[in-house]
Amino acid sequence: MFESTGKLKKFFYLSFVIILWVGCQNQPEKTVPIAKKVSGYSLLKQAKSNEKQWLSDYDFFEYPLAELSPKARIFPYDLNSALFSDYAFKKRFIYLPEGTKMEYKKEGALHFKPGSIIIKNFYYPKDFNTPEDSIRLIETRLLIRETTGWKPLNYVWSEDQKDAKLNYVGGEVAVQWIDKNQKAKTIPYGIPNLNECKNCHFKNDQITPIGPTIAQLNKKYSAVRSTQNQLERFQELGLVDLPISHSSLPKLPVWEDPKTGNVFERAKAYLHANCAHCHNVEGSAKNSGLYLTYLEQDDRKRGIFKPPIAAGKGSGDFEYDIVPGHPEESILIYRMKNNDPAIRMPEIGRVSEHSEGVALLEEYIKLLASN
Repeated sequence: MFESTGKLKKFFYLSFVIILWVGCQNQPEKTVPIAKKVSGYSLLKQAKSNEKQWLSDYDFFEYPLAELSPKARIFPYDLNSALFSDYAFKKRFIYLPEGTKMEYKKEGALHFKPGSIIIKNFYYPKDFNTPEDSIRLIETRLLIRETTGWKPLNYVWSEDQKDAKLNYVGGEVAVQWIDKNQKAKTIPYGIPNLNECKNCHFKNDQITPIGPTIAQLNKKYSAVRSTQNQLERFQELGLVDLPISHSSLPKLPVWEDPKTGNVFERAKAYLHANCAHCHNVEGSAKNSGLYLTYLEQDDRKRGIFKPPIAAGKGSGDFEYDIVPGHPEESILIYRMKNNDPAIRMPEIGRVSEHSEGVALLEEYIKLLASN
């Protein structure tokens, strides 16, 4: 009985296979599609076709555009400790719509009304010893405050310096200059793509400004060669309301100016400006456990005797992010001195080592051993 049942099952199975084979043979031949790599640029361009294509379309500056002479409602500003970007100089402006002002926040960036735009221009003088002469503009980055949040856009300047064109995909531009020691320098300056812009400005699952905080803006108004405090000037112009005098507000040290703080304070200011936009509890590197904001008090979270969570190649076979007294054994220094894209920190925004910044951090780590 069982043998007969088994033969019957085999018969039905073979019959089913034959029917399927015959059916497939009678079907028209189909061409298997070939997988193609979708161009993120073309899709992005279609999705963003309504954006202004030229910087001149915003009417921020007088002509000639490259002089960056601001029109009405365009206000220059400066920072105490700025992000290192391959030695590029920067001119920063804020556009505020008529009848609006920045709103005070004790920590983090000031609050801006919809329609506000933060404008950051990157440029290189031909000779760093005469920084106002023979300037070559490279890019202008915008952060635009819309009703739903902030939107980053980037404009790359033409060779003739007449205008800057919208760019989503980034790129590379060869730049040359004479440094303060009269040495010729050349680097392939990296222009970030839109996703890289978003990554640096990503905080608490949304895009946010980094630079215009009370502690960064609390300084002399050097953007317009004034001896007046910048926040005080903004308040006089009706651009912000401050709850107390600027002298009582937090102030970030200038990392390269010993008059503004000791080595520990200035090193923390440097790390805050260059690393903390990602390395904070709400940033894109929050899972690293390395938090480098100026106000962070936990030594381990600041990297001291902290092993990396997932540095891989970036650890350089070292054990801790910071080893007090030993910068040469610290992962932080190893990554900041390295120019390999898979190792370097910050990951984007530089292709060269910031030797002056690294020197300050090395001094800071050496002093930690006696602190």
